[in-house]
Amino acid sequence: MNSEKSLLPPEIWLSLITPPVLGGIGAIAAITQGLQDLGEVSEEVFRGDRLPLLPFPPDSSYPDSANSESPQ
Repeated sequence: MNSEKSLLPPEIWLSLITPPVLGGIGAIAAITQGLQDLGEVSEEVFRGDRLPLLPFPPDSSYPDSANSESPQ
């Protein structure tokens, strides 16, 4: 049986893997913050004071809800 040994000790492997892992965590945090900021901007765009007022027909064109509930 051949038992292959790693060319580098575990401490070296750990030190080589640490920067990409930390970079990934930082990238995920930055992406999350960017998406949250984008959501807040989109809320501002669709806020009610910037939307046009729609012309609604007068209330008399709708049936009276009090009369339609129960006959008297």
